[in-house]
Order: sequence, then structure tokens, then C-alpha cells
Amino acid sequence: MGWRVGVDSGGTFTDICLFEEETGRIEVWKVPSTPHDPSVAISGGLAEALERFDTTPEGVAYFGHGTTVATNALIQGRGVETGLITTQGFRDLLEIGRQKRPDLYDIHAEKPRTLVSRSLRIGVAERVRDDGSVEQPLDEDALRAAAKDLKAAGVQSVAITFLYSFAHTAHEEAALRILSEEFPEAFVSASHRIAPEFREFERMSTTVVNAYLGPVMKGYLRGLEDRLKDMGLEAVPHLTQSNGGVIGFDAAAEMPVRTVLSGPSTGVVAALALGEMTGGQNLITFDMGGTSTDVALLKDGECRLVGEAVVHGYPIKAPMLDIHTVGAGGGSLVHVDSGGLIKVGPRSAGAFPGPACYGHGTTEPTVTDANVFLQNLDPHFLLRGRMPVHRDLAEAAIRSVADKVGMGTAEAADGILDIVTANMAKAIRVISVQRGHDPRDYTLVAFGGAGPLHAARLAAELEMRRILVPLTPGILCAMGLLMTDLRTDFASTRLASLEALEADQLEEIFSGLDHRAAAWFASENIPADARMTRRTVDVRYAGQNYEIAVAVPAGPMDRNTFETIRREFLASHGQLYGFTADGEEIELVTYRLEASAGTQKARFKPQPIGASNPDHALIGERLVWCRQVRSFRTHRIYDRLRLTPGNAVEGPAIIDQMDTTTVVPAGMAAQVDAYLNLVMEAH
Repeated sequence: MGWRVGVDSGGTFTDICLFEEETGRIEVWKVPSTPHDPSVAISGGLAEALERFDTTPEGVAYFGHGTTVATNALIQGRGVETGLITTQGFRDLLEIGRQKRPDLYDIHAEKPRTLVSRSLRIGVAERVRDDGSVEQPLDEDALRAAAKDLKAAGVQSVAITFLYSFAHTAHEEAALRILSEEFPEAFVSASHRIAPEFREFERMSTTVVNAYLGPVMKGYLRGLEDRLKDMGLEAVPHLTQSNGGVIGFDAAAEMPVRTVLSGPSTGVVAALALGEMTGGQNLITFDMGGTSTDVALLKDGECRLVGEAVVHGYPIKAPMLDIHTVGAGGGSLVHVDSGGLIKVGPRSAGAFPGPACYGHGTTEPTVTDANVFLQNLDPHFLLRGRMPVHRDLAEAAIRSVADKVGMGTAEAADGILDIVTANMAKAIRVISVQRGHDPRDYTLVAFGGAGPLHAARLAAELEMRRILVPLTPGILCAMGLLMTDLRTDFASTRLASLEALEADQLEEIFSGLDHRAAAWFASENIPADARMTRRTVDVRYAGQNYEIAVAVPAGPMDRNTFETIRREFLASHGQLYGFTADGEEIELVTYRLEASAGTQKARFKPQPIGASNPDHALIGERLVWCRQVRSFRTHRIYDRLRLTPGNAVEGPAIIDQMDTTTVVPAGMAAQVDAYLNLVMEAH
């Protein structure tokens, strides 16, 4: 027994959550991030938290970490010089791509820069057909020459992507062997290990991104591991993946492409746990931080898992929770465009210098400045007095925008909040309305440092009637690290007609995935009774270019298995696209196996419901902008930690806590449930 620690490193703050296994005690801590080296804030913040809560590194039984290092390195172009070895004649595939614009009618759309320059893309003679047969053997002498050329060019990392390597891996395995002999210091990624699936451009892009980020992630994780060891931490550290599970640091260092949504995914995991505790299975998560907002839809207690996503313009084939991100956060900068319109984001003030109200020299206003000026946030301090802010600096920054558009300062600040709300509502419509879901049928789960601050406005924009604010919303992603399982995913592509495929053939495919999962379980020292697997298959109509993931029933394969796949595919296709095509051939494409191991998780016990009167938690009053009357109005201020189950706070009110602030507008009430969540609903 001991403390389970989750650390989520964001662009503005680093969040730390501690859960004592024996007593169920929860403690949270928050420190500014250190973008130049996130491990500084992590180790320093953890040391502060352990000292404050009277424990030691030796008392930590589990350490989980969510990070944006890989994502930020990709976005900011801070990867390493990378080379590419591919099938002769296909070196330009990485640049040609799919020959399509990301937005059809955007004439200003720009493709992201190619991560490997043409001079470092080398084709070697070899050819495998789509059925796995070898048409031309690998020219090993040419591959040795390519390895020497890339070494001489000074690359640090090499990606290997041969055509149809997922169907025949021998050529890439030979390439790995030769590179280890000729260029042993290079970080090498082979596509049959990184993304063993069809679609050659996406597979190449994923492998290149992994190689580009590999040395950066490896260096970061080794540095963090050393800092943690120097502190005396004995627990084996784990890193969260984009699929919501965790893996060891060694595995994450070899496959950084699987961590591009490391931080946001744990918030979804925590929301799933909240839904299970409270009985709410249909949720929309709203995670607003300092730099961006992440949203996801959870239907019937599950978040959709996708096998491919585009991250900052780069296609990535890796299992990911279906999370949609927009550049709208507390630090999002506000400007007036050439047409005289106020725009918010996607640029951010970051952790330093931060918003104007921080007093570090920023003169451009941010969303946080608008909230400080309107006094939704405490106009003097954040983080319960640990971080001073300056309302006069926020006012001056906002006035610079207000004067340009001919508005009063308060009206401009309120308009800034309306604009950022519209941006976030658009993101939620992408994951809900555009996919056949009505957001009014869902509960909005608001978390992140700024989520509860904006939740009521966002819910009103979407006509959502119910909002759930967790006990520790500002560090929910960190808490999610204490609720997730050890997990990885395996895939194999083989195109086959649903009607033509035999049960023993399907059994053979999944048997191969089972063998790979067994090897992973053994490498992680997971006992047999803790091993869990889940099967899915990507399905489409023949001729379609997009697939739908369908669950494959456990147990032996028979014709009932195929009928279940057909039925689930038709239901999903009807919901997503609004129709089914009777009589059309159905095709199975990529077969997937999710392997996981249950870990001891943070669990919370319900408390008895008491009286509704919250006056014992009242700590003061202040004038706060009220959008209903377009003026400042007295709001009562409550201490979140003093509220008890059954307490009901009537708006207009502010509920304050160390990691966030919740705004309860006029016409709404927030009630504390048995798990100390706030449930906000309109009268």
C-alpha cells in the first residue's frame, strides 16, 4: 500500500494528483510548467507535493505520467534530422501524399512541411506484392550503401517503409539488421512494427513521424527517469498512450507516435470512471486548459477508438481515443483581424510569459485576461493565493482591442468569451451532430483548469441541460492516470469478403494477434489471470475508402460471428451515414486486438446526502459580470472544499477551489452529489 501519483504535464500548468490506497485520501497540487524541459516542473512539483502532504518518494507505489512532449515537438518542428529508406521508385510518396487539400474549399490551405528532405529519402531495389509474395528480393548491398549515405549526411533517425511490408516482413527485418551493423547509433523505426496496416502513404507517414520524434522522446523520458531516481522514487514509471492505456517508459521511447494524445486521453478515462460511478453513460467531455480544448463523446459508457487520425497535418495510423482538439484555452491570444473582427486563438501566451494579468510583459489580451477583468476569476490571486494576478493589466490589454472595434472594455471582454465559446461549440458539434448524436441527450463533463469556468456558457450555446463538474476538475487528467489499465494494441490487414471468409481463416488471423499479445504480456510480467483481450475488425462496403470498427464476439468463430459483424456494421453505418446499402458486398479489412491488464485503480466511495443549505461554505462576495443583465452584479463566493453532499448552490454564484473556478449563472443551481461532484442544471 502507498500513494498512487498521476502527473499531467500541460502547456501552461503541470498537475499532480495523489491518491492514498489505504484511506482513499486525495490530494492535488499544481505548478507552472517549464516548457524548456517539462521534467523540471514534474520533479520539482512532485517534490513540493510530497513534502506538503507529509510523505516521501519511497512512499509512492505507482507513478503515471501524461505528456505533450511528442505532440509539441511535432507541432513546433523540433524533431531530429531523419532519413527514409523505401522501395525504389517510391521515395516521393511522402511528399505526394493523397493529393488532396485538408479543406476542400480553403484556397489558402497549406500542406505541412515534409519531415524528411528529398536528399535523405533513398529507394532500394525490392518488391513485395499485395498477397505477400516476393517479386524482387531485397538488394542488401544497396541497403548497406543507403545506410552509409544517411550516416554520412548526419541523420539521427531512420524510417524504413517498404511496400506491403505488413504482408511480408522479411525485407524490413533484414533492413533492421543491416542498419544495426552499419549505423548502430541511429534510432530506427520499421513500418511493420509501427503500423502493420495497409495504405502505404499513411503507414509511411506514421513511421516517419515515429522516427522524427523518437530521439526527442527517448531523451526526455531518460532525463525524467533519472530525475525521479535521484529523488528516491522506486516505483516503475508509466506513460499514458493515445488509446487511454499506459505503457512503460521503454516501450513509449520506442513508439512515441502512440503518445501524441497522451495528456488528453487520461481525462476521457477519468470521465468514463465518473460515468460508471454516477450512472451517467452518455457524456460529452469538455477539457479546457491553458492552450487548447479537447472534447470527446462517450456513448453507453464507451469512447470511440479510431485507428487513424491527422495530427497537425500528418496522418498517423495508431489506436487513439476519438478526441477532437481546437486551439481555444485560457492562454489563447486575442487580436483584431484586417476586417475589423475580434479573433481568439489559436496562438497562445503559454506558461511564460502567460496572459497579460500575470505581469510578465504580455500586452496582447487572452481569454484569462477577460475572465480576470470580468471577475469570473479572482482579480488578485490564482491557485488559492499562490499566484498573483493584476486586473489592471488585464483591463489595459482588453482595452487595446476594445478601442479598435469601438466597444466598451466590459463588452469586449464578454465578446471574447462568446467567441471562444462558439469555437468550442463548433468542436463539440463535430463529434456529436456531424456523427448522428444530439448533444442535448448528453451530460457535459467540464474539467481542465478552465472547463468549469466556461461550462455554463457552452451548455447554453448547445442547449445542453446538465453539467457535471468533478471534485478536482483542474487535475482530472492527472487523476485519470490513476484509473487506467496497462494496454497496447495489435493489428493485421487482410482484405476479405464477409461472405467468402471462412471461420477457420478468421480464427487463424486472430490467433496470430493472440500470439503477439502473449509475447507482450510476458515482456510486461503480467500474470495470466490479469490478462484481458478484446477483438475488433474494420469493416466497409466493397469499394468504400473508409472503414467502421466493429466488435468481434469472444469465443470460437462460427457463422454466428459473421452475422454479428454484419448486424453491427449495418447499425453503425446507418447511424453514421444515415443509410445502409442492401445487397452490397461487405468487406473485412483490418483485424485488431486490444490487450490490457487490470491495475489497482483509485476508487471513491459515495457519501451520505445531507442538508441543502451551503452557507457553511460561503467565503465572501464580489461583483462579477452578468451577461443576462449586461452589467456587474454581486455573486456569492463558495469554497468548493467545504461543500458537502446534498448542498445546493443557487446562481448567480462562484465556486472557488485551488485548481479551477466554477461559474453558476443566474437561473442555474449546482448540487453536490454523493461523490462530491457538482451537478449543474437550469431551473
